[in-house]
Amino acid sequence: MTEERAILALADGTIFEGISIGAPGEVNGEIVFNTSMTGYQEILTDPSYAKQIVTLTYPHIGNTGINSEDKESDNIWSSGLVVRSISQIESNWRKEETLSEYLIKNKILGISNIDTRKLTRIIRNKGAQSASIIAGHSANPEKAIKIANQFEGLSGMDLAKEVTTSSSYEWNEGTWRGNKGNSGLKVAVFDFGIKKNILRILADRGYQLRVFPAETSYQEIMEYSPDGVFLSNGPGDPEPCTYAIETITQLSKKNMPLFGICLGHQLLALSLGGKTSKMKFGHHGANHPVQDLKTMKVAVSSQNHGFTVEEDSLPDNVKVTHKSLFDGTIQGIEHESKPFFSFQGHPEASPGPHDLKSLFNRFEENMNKNA
Repeated sequence: MTEERAILALADGTIFEGISIGAPGEVNGEIVFNTSMTGYQEILTDPSYAKQIVTLTYPHIGNTGINSEDKESDNIWSSGLVVRSISQIESNWRKEETLSEYLIKNKILGISNIDTRKLTRIIRNKGAQSASIIAGHSANPEKAIKIANQFEGLSGMDLAKEVTTSSSYEWNEGTWRGNKGNSGLKVAVFDFGIKKNILRILADRGYQLRVFPAETSYQEIMEYSPDGVFLSNGPGDPEPCTYAIETITQLSKKNMPLFGICLGHQLLALSLGGKTSKMKFGHHGANHPVQDLKTMKVAVSSQNHGFTVEEDSLPDNVKVTHKSLFDGTIQGIEHESKPFFSFQGHPEASPGPHDLKSLFNRFEENMNKNA
């Protein structure tokens, strides 16, 4: 098989030349780096990576291939993939196809054989920026830089509308080794770009789950008569999601138990009067330490976000519960008297550690108290 040339260009004019490991063509987006050592399939299919070109800092990728079970959604949402080296051998009994075959089948561009350490240092020093990948005969540096600069960035971009489900649906599939509970609680789940493992963990608890599109109204949610509402992860800037902020505000006035993760955390903060802002290069990885400010215990978390809640914007009745030990940014909030709380990271992991899975217990406790 002939190796195709590929170029990665940053908006600042930096060029990396490598080998194509995906589909031919051209694509642009915001370039980020992820420090996870495992879980490339889960990362590619996480809707939170919409419009982003993902650089994996772990140097050797693809050694377990791809299977049909470890997907966090039915599509690849990442705009492109950047790796140092792609494995030439896949060794896993569940492997159904190679990583390259998977990228090509889904028309996703990828590039390997570049210095990902240098690239990561650029992103850390200069911040996340627009980038492009060109693969195939048309690849040339000038064109790649031009395409990179055509992407205007994620600020002001509402992507929840693009990745959400088109209609509501029931969900009852648990984790592969989960023991289903029998709580009898009804949970309405907002899909702003939800990962399947969140739904599996909720299903393990025996909840009656219905997943709703991002723009579902307050009236539609209340017609379902839920015991609690889950606000999912998702991509893009939270502030343009005014439809969601309005609905969450109405739910909060009813004292509905609310639990938000990632984008859902940011939307809850906005509905309670807070503000959000774009981070320099965000948090993307499965080794991020966060501290519980009540117990002072430290947990290692999976993270994937480029926006953060501004602490000084929160009203007095909203308290910060967790902070990042990397940069001190807010990782969790709670209302001091109402059953609302949220977490910036991903307690469902996939990939990553399960140190914060107990947050799901708190959601159930709030629903039982409110019943």
